[in-house]
Amino acid sequence: MSDDHTKVQEFFSARAADWDTRFPDDGPAYRAAVAGLGLSEGARVLDAGCGTGRALPALRDAVGPLGTVLGADLTPAMLEAARRAGRDRDGQLLLADVARLPLATESLDAVFGAGLISHLPHPAENLRELRRVVRPGGLLALFHPIGRRALAARQGRQITPDDLRAEDNLGPLLAGSGWRMTSYVDEDARFLAVAVRAN
Repeated sequence: MSDDHTKVQEFFSARAADWDTRFPDDGPAYRAAVAGLGLSEGARVLDAGCGTGRALPALRDAVGPLGTVLGADLTPAMLEAARRAGRDRDGQLLLADVARLPLATESLDAVFGAGLISHLPHPAENLRELRRVVRPGGLLALFHPIGRRALAARQGRQITPDDLRAEDNLGPLLAGSGWRMTSYVDEDARFLAVAVRAN
């Protein structure tokens, strides 16, 4: 395992047990983001870097009982927290690195990533791997339950020009990784960038 992966695991392992209680009011924001994607009944979707699986119930509701919902995370403690919360009933949990997903090429209709982009060790390469598993015309949603400015304030820092989630940075990053950004929202109540897989 690389040093980057070890750092991510250590960060989230230390926070897994109380993650949901630290952010108890995020559920409606997750539901609204998933609803806005317009996923079809029966669709196949991955929550990449699913953490404690907070998006899985909304994803299950969106794709219905015949859809496929997968949640992949690198940190065993986060997946265990998801199981304790009963979210494994809404989707299959996978201990997996989003840099090397154990999924067939073009096997998904969409990928949802909450708080994912800032934890990717090699963003362009990692976004290409997400593209690999999504069919042409499929979706990528990069989400956070609060916007960039509100998140920076919560963490006691300023937004910097090199922030990957800035529209001027994210659009070209996605384009260079085989995605076309179709919408971008960055407001205090949420961050949501949606992209379509280019052919």
